[in-house]
Amino acid sequence: MRREAFGAEFSCAEGFLNSPTYGLPPQFMFDALQECLRAWQTGTMQVPSFDESVSAGRAGYAALVSVPVESVTMAGTVSAALGLVAAAIPDGSRVATLRNEFTSTSFPFAAQAPRGVTITELSPDELVTTARDYDLVTVSLVQSANGAVLDVDALRANLAGTETISVIDVTQAVGWKNIDLPWADVTVAAVYKWLLAPRGTAWMSLSERVSGSMIPHAANWYAGEEPWSTIYGLPLRLAADARRFDVSPTWFSVLGAGLTLPWLASLDRSAVEAHTLDLASRLRTELQLPQEPSAIVSVPTTSTDKLAEAGIRASIRAGAVRVGFHLYNTEDDLDRLLDVLR
Repeated sequence: MRREAFGAEFSCAEGFLNSPTYGLPPQFMFDALQECLRAWQTGTMQVPSFDESVSAGRAGYAALVSVPVESVTMAGTVSAALGLVAAAIPDGSRVATLRNEFTSTSFPFAAQAPRGVTITELSPDELVTTARDYDLVTVSLVQSANGAVLDVDALRANLAGTETISVIDVTQAVGWKNIDLPWADVTVAAVYKWLLAPRGTAWMSLSERVSGSMIPHAANWYAGEEPWSTIYGLPLRLAADARRFDVSPTWFSVLGAGLTLPWLASLDRSAVEAHTLDLASRLRTELQLPQEPSAIVSVPTTSTDKLAEAGIRASIRAGAVRVGFHLYNTEDDLDRLLDVLR
């Protein structure tokens, strides 16, 4: 059964509340991917054509997060991208993160311990109010486990005029939440959740002060100013902007990202956010849960058998059922969930 949402068609969206784990492909992207797979199968795939997908995905991410396109680099995963940032911070740096933060956001910095880097876990309020006491803060805008939303306005205000580097993982926010983070030193997101593309690509934006301190440890031919002219031979010749940190594209993932990100960026993002929050808010009201401005809801139960029997697809995270409402979800999905939970 196909469902239309914001001008796109989605198959099998009925009962799917698992977008925090992976998103569903819009039909236009799925069709393009199938066509590309057939071209691969028949040996007619044109590899340089993926350059257009890279450019479109990069521009789409920049628009969604409100950062300059020249500040955006392409990685394979969030942790690999943040590993470059973590490797560049000085010995002995003090890092702050949230308790129970998703480890792709914290582990790259914790792994710098042999260089004297320390990382401290804090509550959300503690992190926001004491952020200026640290050299770097690494945190998710929306928590993976329970959907808790960081007060980024307060964080920005408390970091104003300081040297503290801000690293914000927007993986569980971008795509449903209207984001405006041009002030952040680093933003990063994987494309396979709320951005609805195949797994294998992540985008990261970098402020000039951060990118200027980083070493392109994974320097490769695609990080060149003109990638197809930097395939062979020295000297090292990399792009002048954030593209110098690019990895070689994961073809089918970047094909999808080059279609879904520009499409998501073209939508009325306030309307998308309102749609998702309306559904999540009603669920919280019906279950008498505290309200949170998040499309992710943590339901205090670990019983998933009845949910699966009713066609509800969700996940268990941190000892609770985690559901997420995206642009393709409807009141029918919510009512079906509530019928089971009641």
